[in-house]
Amino acid sequence: MPKEQFRASALNKKISHVQFGISGADEIQQEALVRITSKNLYQGQRQPVPSGVLDRRMGISTKDAVCETCGHGLNECIGHFGYLDLALPVFHIGHFRATINILQMICKSCAQVMLNFEDRLSFEKKLHNPNFSYLGKKALHAQMLAKAKKVTKCPHCGTANGGVKKGPGLLKILHDPYKGRKVDAVFTSNMDEMLRSTEFNRDLNLTLSNYSTAEELTPLMVLDLFEQIPQSDVALLGMCSRGAHPKHLIVTRVFVPPACIRPSVLSEVKAGTTEDDLTMKQSEILLINDVIQRHMATGGKIELIYEDWDFLQLHVALYFHSEISGIPINMAPKKTTRGIVQRLKGKQGRFRCNLSGKRVDFSGRTVISPDPNLMINQVGVPVRVAKILTYPERVNLANIRHMKHLVRNGPGKHPGANYVQQRGSSFKKYLAYGNREKVAQELKCGDIVERHLCDNDIVLFNRQPSLHKMSIMCHRAKVQPQRTFRFNECACTPYNADFDGDEMNLHLPQTEEARAEALILMGNQSNLVTPKNGEILIAATQDFITGGYLLTQKEVFLTKEEAMQLAACFLDNEDSTMNIQIPAPALLKPRRLWTGKQIFSLLMRPNSDSHIRLNMVNKGRNYTKNMDLCINDSWIHIRNSELMCGVMDKATMGSGTKQCIFYLLLRDFGEAHATKAMWRLARITSYFIQNLGFSFGISDVTPSQKLLHHKEILLERGYAKCNDYIEHLKSGTLQCQPGCTPKETLESVMLRELSGIREQAAKTCFAELHPTNSALIMALSGSKGSNINISQMIACVGQQAISGKRVPNGFENRALPHFDRHSAIPAARGFVQNSFYSGLTPTEFFFHTMAGREGLVDTAVKTAETGYLQRRLVKCLEDLVVHYDGTVRNAVSEMVDTIYGGDGLDPVSMETRNKPVDLIHQYNNLRAQIPHRVQNALPAAEIPVVLESLLQNSEFTDARADFKMDIMKHLSTVSKRIGKVQEQYREYGNLCHQIECITAEQLLEFVRRINDRYNRAVSEPGTAVGAIAAQSIGEPGTQMTLKTFHFAGVASMNITQGVPRIVEIINATKTISTPIITAELQENSSMEYARHVKSRIEKTTLGELSSFIEVVCGPYSCHLAMGIDMSRIKVLGLHINLETIVACILKSRMRLKPAQVEIAARTSRIIVRVESSRTSTINAELARLALSLQNVVVAGLPNIARAVIAVDDTRQPAIYKLCIEGYGLREVISTYGVVGERTRSNNICEIFQTLGIEAARTIIMSEITEVMEGHGMSVDWRHIMLLASQMTARGEVLGITRHGLAKMRESVFNLASFEKTADHLFDAAYYGQTDTINGVSERIILGMPAGIGTGIFKLLHHHEDKQIPSIDQTICIGLNLLPFT
Repeated sequence: MPKEQFRASALNKKISHVQFGISGADEIQQEALVRITSKNLYQGQRQPVPSGVLDRRMGISTKDAVCETCGHGLNECIGHFGYLDLALPVFHIGHFRATINILQMICKSCAQVMLNFEDRLSFEKKLHNPNFSYLGKKALHAQMLAKAKKVTKCPHCGTANGGVKKGPGLLKILHDPYKGRKVDAVFTSNMDEMLRSTEFNRDLNLTLSNYSTAEELTPLMVLDLFEQIPQSDVALLGMCSRGAHPKHLIVTRVFVPPACIRPSVLSEVKAGTTEDDLTMKQSEILLINDVIQRHMATGGKIELIYEDWDFLQLHVALYFHSEISGIPINMAPKKTTRGIVQRLKGKQGRFRCNLSGKRVDFSGRTVISPDPNLMINQVGVPVRVAKILTYPERVNLANIRHMKHLVRNGPGKHPGANYVQQRGSSFKKYLAYGNREKVAQELKCGDIVERHLCDNDIVLFNRQPSLHKMSIMCHRAKVQPQRTFRFNECACTPYNADFDGDEMNLHLPQTEEARAEALILMGNQSNLVTPKNGEILIAATQDFITGGYLLTQKEVFLTKEEAMQLAACFLDNEDSTMNIQIPAPALLKPRRLWTGKQIFSLLMRPNSDSHIRLNMVNKGRNYTKNMDLCINDSWIHIRNSELMCGVMDKATMGSGTKQCIFYLLLRDFGEAHATKAMWRLARITSYFIQNLGFSFGISDVTPSQKLLHHKEILLERGYAKCNDYIEHLKSGTLQCQPGCTPKETLESVMLRELSGIREQAAKTCFAELHPTNSALIMALSGSKGSNINISQMIACVGQQAISGKRVPNGFENRALPHFDRHSAIPAARGFVQNSFYSGLTPTEFFFHTMAGREGLVDTAVKTAETGYLQRRLVKCLEDLVVHYDGTVRNAVSEMVDTIYGGDGLDPVSMETRNKPVDLIHQYNNLRAQIPHRVQNALPAAEIPVVLESLLQNSEFTDARADFKMDIMKHLSTVSKRIGKVQEQYREYGNLCHQIECITAEQLLEFVRRINDRYNRAVSEPGTAVGAIAAQSIGEPGTQMTLKTFHFAGVASMNITQGVPRIVEIINATKTISTPIITAELQENSSMEYARHVKSRIEKTTLGELSSFIEVVCGPYSCHLAMGIDMSRIKVLGLHINLETIVACILKSRMRLKPAQVEIAARTSRIIVRVESSRTSTINAELARLALSLQNVVVAGLPNIARAVIAVDDTRQPAIYKLCIEGYGLREVISTYGVVGERTRSNNICEIFQTLGIEAARTIIMSEITEVMEGHGMSVDWRHIMLLASQMTARGEVLGITRHGLAKMRESVFNLASFEKTADHLFDAAYYGQTDTINGVSERIILGMPAGIGTGIFKLLHHHEDKQIPSIDQTICIGLNLLPFT
């Protein structure tokens, strides 16, 4: 049965907070109903034993029984708790660490906290602050623990206290009062005397000889200690909730959960039942209890009792947490069970599997297929799905006749109904049986009919993985007889769907509110544009682009019949009776013919009644030069919805651009017209391409003789160059690249040369292929494929790269045994000279599979990596919302940003890069739509003056400052341009006005339009900017390559890129894989100057400068002699001499005195004399110094191994800068010759420590942007700025990891539903934390509407007795940070 609908307004009470704590033994007894004493489960006839673990008073787990406490059945009874007493107390596995911490803080004799009076007072004062946060409390507790740990003598009773630590074995605690202290002399003498006297007693001697002063603290002793702790000290231990006491950490009594959460399963095959793990564990605990009690009652051996106590400890621990390590082999359980912690944690645990996400009713799933005849916002639903998915519609006067008809049809005939529920009754009549006619006659207003899904019903359509919000959108249903879901291919991109067997989900919202929200907020038409960067996602794809490209070719002419037939494609759905005005034919003689461009224009404006006047001037993909005289006809000019010139292609019809006709239609005329035009394009192109014929065959990839000849020449030339490089390497004349070895240089130049062969072949291919070639048409129009694909099919597959390098040697110094050893020829290292048409040789095929395998593995690894990255991002950012004062705040109203993105604008509304209006387009649009006819044109000089006066109007007084600035800037360039024209054609009267002019009316309309755009671009309060930012950064990650490196201005310096780099930044890793500092130089045009600065920075060791180190043994003494190569010092440009080298040796930790080191200046030697010491001989000292002196740093910074000079050849004269590998930003900045203000590191933590938090925030933004742009992804900077703000909002750089999240959030549910579930719950219980349930995760877990989007405000119904308070001054007004200033 469907569940009852939730309505927020119908609730009497709502959960305000959840308090966590630890139940003591008394509390457990009060809350439980029954005490469990019997270890047996059943008695005769499978009846549960009274006071057993399955006692019926705790609820039931089968349908046929009744609960003995409340008398309800399985559906109504939620179960009741029981409890069982333990024979001996045991440690709680979850609170074991906390138990040890408390024992370290208190005295083991008087049980008081070991803090002196002053410390105690200061800590208590902080703890009594009512606004003290949970995170602060935890930090303070850590400080107290650190202080109390150091105290060895109790300040209250003077007893010796030592370290408390976890002992050997399972859950053992040891206390050593004398650890690290001088042992008492009397104790030692007595101990020695005792050992002497027991020397001859072997048993006693064995017992006493390994005696340790450490004593084991048993749970009984600990419980006794904890009970003595005074109530005033409990708060100092961190337990702040009411009634909390450390004695509750020791388990003496255990809750037995209700039977319904540990059901018994009756087996149909064999006799008996299968019991739940928890039931069996309780039964085992009771059994051990009985054994211990029996031993204690009969006075059994103490060893036996201790052994059973250990068993009890183990089984109680396994009951709570079944995956504990360190269980002794003799006690280890035979089969693993699932403890309480295991039920909560992980992907299949309660939190993530049943609370944060749930299975739903009213959903269907099947395979998807394309249907270009459906509207963009429709989805074709199979009849068999429509009969099962129902919508509860209330009967009213308007629909009663229709409802009666549906009821008569019943469940079997569509459209029909499955159930009827009469007003005021909770019973539902199933219409498959009984008299449907009678039910229809009795139907009254107010009854609910669960009718079949019908045409135009609102449904949600979703494809997994749902990486961004456009992966689930709202469509209108269209019931069809087929067996698959169908939708228009234009909507594929947001879902990332294809039709190779993909399945998708369909959900049917069940209330009017849900339908309204789905349609307005999630509607497919309302989400044509991605918030990632404001580009259009739903636009023409593949076949539609090919069809549009072919239709708008110059040579396409259509007869009257063909033109009419194409235009008739528009007549369907609501346009089936539309009037279409065919334009005048382009050719009249010898026959009336229409061009394809004319028919294409009709899909924008089918008749003169239409107000759609689209204007666009844009370059196509294949644009060359000379604007509309481009030889490829790739200059697209649309004026007032008429295509004047140009061939349509992906740039002007496809997704991922802001210059496509659908984007401009959406921005200028609204979503309905944009989707209508898209649907028309789909209909017309699919019809056109069907009749034209568009196929792909072997003839399309057959190379011509000319092409083959050209390829041979290319290969010969390339191979000859490669052989030259190899010869240069052998002869040692190869010019090395900066920072590269000769072999690395050879690899680099060979790779560049061989990659060039394929690109050259591709260009020739393009030139040689016939214009009707299908592959060429697809590549040129941008619908599928590229020139590389064509080149590989026809000409040459090219160099196979593995990890960005040529195929490495996998065999003995060769890639395959088919080649010579150390061979560097192209074929031996993965160059494939054949094409797919000609076929690959076996070795080429093997190399090709290697590259293919790498791609597959990379994709699989990347999916897991980016999926986890996305989950972490969403968890950290999910509750960030724009509020009514323009600030971005989290769930507890802490401010993360004073204004969203720095300007309060929504990324969806950006028409050009980071601006909400494309001023040039709007200006041209206005001039085309409102032409200059009668009004007087303004002289160029007056335009700025008129604009100033217009902006003074009351209409624009509250307008945004950036709007005023942008419009003034744009119109000043326009007025200059008009001024030049007016100057040039002054003597020709009004001729200049025909070229370009603007009137006062046009100007006013222009200002109004732009102002309106700016106002509409302001982000709405309630927008979940955090979640959108997380999706916008996480979703492109799936398209990034995994292991890619790029060069930091120099070929030898790799920088991690792609997913690993994003992960590094977001984790705020302290030691990154490729730390690089980029330093600008004061004199950046001199290579010599750059070398000098490099020598000051790069680490130079003594070993690099010494020509020899030898041991000289004389008759009376031995010494080390080091020869210093002065010429090398000169070549390297180091500013050092023998004296500075000696100073460096003395400063280093070599334990040398100044008298031991001498300089022989004449021979450029340093002599080190050696003396024998207490610990080593002269020989050992000489050997030690001979090795360690080589590592003494004599110049440069010790942390920096390498600095490379990078040259920027693009500018003249060439600009030099330093790329420095390693850490040490502060030292580099302070080096003479480096410009400190323009020096940066790519290590965020180092930037934070050196330059502070704001610099770290800026670097996070620039680094993420750099990685994204390096992979060709464009993400709006507002998203990246928000992520950087969240990472740095607490004053330190926090990674988006479980540790960072724990410092950002205080909510227990939020942390527990992410990672380390059990740890967070045990911590919350110990500290007595309160979760106020403000965030998104917590609200979802507790089934409450989250405070984002439509949940940010409440609606006040009209009540006369309610007074609305006046609006207080917000922080933004106080700081002059209003979004519209």
